[in-house]
Amino acid sequence: MIPLQPFGRTGHQSTRLLFGAAALSQVTQDEADSTMELVRSHGINHLDTAASYGDAELRLGPWMAAHRDEYFLATKTEKRTADEAYAEINKSLERLQTDHVDLIQLHNLVDETEWQTAFGPGGALEAVVRAKEEGLVRFIGVTGHGVTVAAQHARSLAEYDFDSVLLPYNYPMSRNSAYLQDFEALVTTCQERGVAIQTIKAITRAPWGEREQTAATWYEPLTDPDAIDTAVSWVLGREGIFLNTVGDIHILPKVFDAAERFVDRPSPDQMRDLESAFGLEPLFV
Repeated sequence: MIPLQPFGRTGHQSTRLLFGAAALSQVTQDEADSTMELVRSHGINHLDTAASYGDAELRLGPWMAAHRDEYFLATKTEKRTADEAYAEINKSLERLQTDHVDLIQLHNLVDETEWQTAFGPGGALEAVVRAKEEGLVRFIGVTGHGVTVAAQHARSLAEYDFDSVLLPYNYPMSRNSAYLQDFEALVTTCQERGVAIQTIKAITRAPWGEREQTAATWYEPLTDPDAIDTAVSWVLGREGIFLNTVGDIHILPKVFDAAERFVDRPSPDQMRDLESAFGLEPLFV
């Protein structure tokens, strides 16, 4: 089984593998139900979705109606003003068929103008704090993409005491020394303050570029089971962080299996071999 660890200071013991419900954004209800049975069979107890993930919240709704108490449930709002964000949180609760979520996250808060709006008067931060005060959410986090996200998250933590952060972490991005320096600084801050660290894009191979898109992900993922084992083990080999799964229900079982097989972090030579064999490229530059 996949081990548990404290999700920051929330008091919840979450599986180190978090189910990324972006995988449910464009599937049928039957496919979503089958996927959730798979999630359950692997003991995953933490679900991460977003208002902007297509129909994902709607697809999760029937499962939440029947199994809400079994999961730490997280969603996200990409709205930047208080009124819009508060309305979207309430819409998410309706779609998810629940009266509260455990974690609401300010989604992809990286752009400077959007950051200023969200933290300013009448900004989205006011909405998530209000939702927490009203019992609609229990905890508040922040997420983001790109090479500046780690530094921006550190800045966000200086403005508000978020309970979690979410950002990319994989071997190709670790080769970017500036990003890795910002990531390590953010990890130090989070560990000092009990902030949960969620990572995404573990099995990224490269941007699609001109290649035919053969998966539901917006980047080209690794699909070879041995390669996925190595990439997942590299992330899980970093103690204290969580790995958010892939956004394609057909690749998802390989990620679950890789996490259950994880023993040790691959060596630098193994990672260089993986990089060479599969042409790994950073998704964000």
